[in-house]
Amino acid sequence: MAPEPAQQQHRGQFVHPTAAHARKIAPSPFLIQPIKAFYIFLAANLISALFAPIQDCDETFNYWEPTHYLSHGYGLQTWEYSPDYAIRSWSYVGLHAVVGNLRRLLPWSTKLAEFYFIRYALAFVCSLCQVLLFRVVSFILNPRIGIFFLMATVMSPGNFHASTAFLPSSFAMYTSLLGAAAFLNWRGGIRTAWGIWWFAVGGILGWPFASALCAPFLIEEVIFQLIIRERDSVYNAALRIGRGVTASLLLLTGDTAINSFFYRKLEVVSWNIVKYNIFSSTGGPDLYGTEPWTFYFRNLAINFHLWFVLALLSLPLLIMAMTVTSQNHIFLPSIRTIAIISPFYMWLGIFTIQPHKEERFMYPMYPFIALNAALGLHFLLVAFGSTDRRTLAGKIPPFLKLLVVMGALLLSIDLGLVRIVGVYNAYSAPLKLYQPLGAGVPGQQGLGRRGDHVCFGKEWYRFPSSYFLPRDMRAKFIRSEFRGLLPGEFSEARTGFGFWSGTWLPAKGMNDRNEEDMGKYVDIRQCSFLVDTQYPESQSPLPPNEPDYIADSENWKVATCEPFLDAANTHMLARVLWLPDWSIVPEKYRRKWGRHCLLERVK
Repeated sequence: MAPEPAQQQHRGQFVHPTAAHARKIAPSPFLIQPIKAFYIFLAANLISALFAPIQDCDETFNYWEPTHYLSHGYGLQTWEYSPDYAIRSWSYVGLHAVVGNLRRLLPWSTKLAEFYFIRYALAFVCSLCQVLLFRVVSFILNPRIGIFFLMATVMSPGNFHASTAFLPSSFAMYTSLLGAAAFLNWRGGIRTAWGIWWFAVGGILGWPFASALCAPFLIEEVIFQLIIRERDSVYNAALRIGRGVTASLLLLTGDTAINSFFYRKLEVVSWNIVKYNIFSSTGGPDLYGTEPWTFYFRNLAINFHLWFVLALLSLPLLIMAMTVTSQNHIFLPSIRTIAIISPFYMWLGIFTIQPHKEERFMYPMYPFIALNAALGLHFLLVAFGSTDRRTLAGKIPPFLKLLVVMGALLLSIDLGLVRIVGVYNAYSAPLKLYQPLGAGVPGQQGLGRRGDHVCFGKEWYRFPSSYFLPRDMRAKFIRSEFRGLLPGEFSEARTGFGFWSGTWLPAKGMNDRNEEDMGKYVDIRQCSFLVDTQYPESQSPLPPNEPDYIADSENWKVATCEPFLDAANTHMLARVLWLPDWSIVPEKYRRKWGRHCLLERVK
């Protein structure tokens, strides 16, 4: 059959290869394929899984210990897990216990192998979440911004701490990455429902306050509907929001069912957390210390260095870039851009005014620090890269601009590396100390006998978890100068229907006022091993309840010691960054060291 005339005409047309619509668009030199970016994220996060010290004792006692209890039948219990308070979610802990138990199915399984297997899983999940946001930023915003986002993430000590931390705030960081990716990706339709869902997952299973990070994106949606004012568009927006809220409520119902099973009573844990932190009549989180308003600025400057400065300046840099160049160079309408950079400012502002501050409270915002910093650097280069000779930037030679930019990026790499190396070098001793007991050794052969007590005095908050104690050895506390509430132990009674009766049986000596309970201590004569730290440089007299056990050779002998930074006698610069102990480094700036030791009782 002869072709149709129109088809003949179409086939007969010739398109010159120089025609604009015939040319292939050259790929951006900044574009990295997502799979390659994933490998970069994964490499950085696996380094964290292997080497990052546990920064916060809350990670040990509120998450590793309950997970150990679910997997091995015993562990330390904080007041938050008492059924009288129920402000910790067993859903979140249970997910990690399942992952750890998978390692027990593989060869050469030990409790320490379970610990690191969970960390590897966290590294993988975090990398997946990071690359999904990277992909959206690169394809929707600008490939150069994607590169800067990747650099700001993997080069920051903040990511080294947060990426594999077993904390709800780290989990909320993962879901912030996914939620931001959903809200930013408008290709193929607006994904408001998915954005709400991911922020709700972080809030319900992780940390309730993290859900607030989706507020700027929802406000943006409302503003757009007010501008458009089309009935169908408003209906579709309401439908998207309704779907997200409905899915979130279903998740809340499931989480409540799981926690009610463990606590044996109806408990909405996310509400309990909000109630304690905001409406508590007993003092709430302020009982655990308060910090000045500069706390987060100081810590974020240490953990994100130049990237934090760029994140702070992202809004002024946006305004500057819009004044020196045409709007179309910025890539998005200003409303959309402001919605993207707002979560960082909102979160930092809210938590700066709270008296009780902890570094982990910033973890859900970490993706927005990297994103704002990437945008800020992009805006700066838009203005700085101007070729208009009438402007100051246009008069600067291109090679000098390149030199400045490359110098700043290399400085950020150096600062990130020396901080990460410095943290590991200074504080990794607790992760290495327990090998003489058989921790991580197949067959668990080592010092001591099954069920021995390993005791902690002033070093109670450095205990890395029962995963480091083999052969059913138990962590115990002896009295030190600390006068707050220490963890107790989950009940190991076998009573009632089901497993894990310690999750619902009443716990003794628990309170939400951080009041000391003498029942948490054992007599030192019950201790087969003791963990203590000695600081030779310290000139301060030792308090009566914290003698130098390492020097007490009559009762204790050293099983092993690891170097540990003497922060009190080390200059601030050497605490913040790694400085080598070379002769060219002035004595004032050299690190001072103590010994973190595992002691064995003299028979």
